[in-house]
Amino acid sequence: MIMTNEIKEAVGKETLPYLAELYQQLYLQPTEEGNPAYKSIVLAGEDAEKKDLSHFVMDERDSCVLMETPAGQVRAVTLHQRKDFETALHCMASKCRITEIPATQGASILDGVISWKKIKDHEKEYCKTADDWDEEFGRFTADKKNYTEALILLSYGPYSAVKAEVFGIDEETWLKQSDSIRRFHECNHFVARRLYHDQINAVFDELAADAVGLYAALGRYDFSMAETFLGIKDGHYTKGRLENYVKDPTPEKLDQLAGQADTVMKRIKALMESHPDIGVFDLMILLEEHQNELLEGINFPE
Repeated sequence: MIMTNEIKEAVGKETLPYLAELYQQLYLQPTEEGNPAYKSIVLAGEDAEKKDLSHFVMDERDSCVLMETPAGQVRAVTLHQRKDFETALHCMASKCRITEIPATQGASILDGVISWKKIKDHEKEYCKTADDWDEEFGRFTADKKNYTEALILLSYGPYSAVKAEVFGIDEETWLKQSDSIRRFHECNHFVARRLYHDQINAVFDELAADAVGLYAALGRYDFSMAETFLGIKDGHYTKGRLENYVKDPTPEKLDQLAGQADTVMKRIKALMESHPDIGVFDLMILLEEHQNELLEGINFPE
């Protein structure tokens, strides 16, 4: 069993109410212009006047887990209803403004979310022994690490839009595996961007994140699945996610990229096989630390 260092905070229809107490902008109904109460809640720490979540559907299968990663804590939230995923993004990422969210977007990392709970908890403890809170507030909030959090919002569905029958898996099993793959894929992005932001390579980032997601979900790197997600077969491009990472994706560029990605994926597979039973977060670090080696001689087309 792969240890993943996570705490289940809420499940089912208690998930969104739990989150709304942490991030009260979720109580606001998003509008085309943006809800006017957003600033007072997010920037001034005021409570929502009405604790109403009727703009969400909510689902018994929703979940929220707090993950301890090498780059710090991140809260991962899976919302099974597509409407809820989009509404949560409007509230959290678009300042309670309704914006267009592509149907292909199934996840979002929100880093730097203001947590008034952290600020108020600190105020409560500080004021037990001191009375200069205004001065302490300025000091405390001078460092964003003291009062911000990271959040991964996830939708639910087959990973990379690949149907269960492609892999010969029953749908329920595949959806559960997809949820785990997607969660750890995004978690890998979170770790890479926080700890290795100066060496991010878009294509490698995707290859590594898929490898980590598969390992977390299956306990192994399924090379055939990884190729299918991207649309690679025998080093050639068929049809899949790979075209999302190339400007002007001509057939020639895509075939070149497929061949190079296939080479890197084989190197990733060999590296992972040389570290059996590695922890999933240790794997994230291993892949990033070996990025130059894994990309040796590779120049992905833009």
